[in-house]
Amino acid sequence: MLEELLRRIGNHVPLTLETDKRFPEAAVLIPLTRGDNPEMILTLRASGLSTHGGEVAFPGGRRDPEDPDLVFTALREAEEEIGLPPGMVEIVGPLSPLVSRHGLQVTPFVGLIPDYVEYRPNDAEIAAVFSVPLAFFREDPREHTHRIDYQGRSCYVPSYRYEDYKIWGLTAIMIVELVNVLYDAGIDMSRPSGPFSVP
Repeated sequence: MLEELLRRIGNHVPLTLETDKRFPEAAVLIPLTRGDNPEMILTLRASGLSTHGGEVAFPGGRRDPEDPDLVFTALREAEEEIGLPPGMVEIVGPLSPLVSRHGLQVTPFVGLIPDYVEYRPNDAEIAAVFSVPLAFFREDPREHTHRIDYQGRSCYVPSYRYEDYKIWGLTAIMIVELVNVLYDAGIDMSRPSGPFSVP
């Protein structure tokens, strides 16, 4: 599984943003554990934050002027937010950049980490760190579908429920791309699908 994951992400060609605008850059890390049944590490952001408070997200944030590249940004933010040492992460490759509703161009990077890491969440930013088996997303177990109008077109994005966590929005879009690359899942966000679709 691990070799296939590395091969597929390594061969994946991310989409490019079709826009004339320049957006401030940000990066997130999609940490996957190295085991036979990989798990994805996610965070619940602290409810008092001014942006994305109380939402599930990957560790990450805005690129600082001194960051040499976006991989550095993703690793720096993951260490600041959840105490994940950069030396424990093997970057496999990027997924397609997206523009957040706050006007940031966000590039996700998939990274492999050990099966067990003792996370140290930054209480000011992170309410919880949790893991979800990657296979959970394979069958598209959406709770319902959100319609997001994105770059002049409608995008029908799954909203997942895992235990007490709601996984939706930009995070869900990144997960769909990853699951489609790894499993040929064929999840199509260009048309409504699943229960309780929002027209």
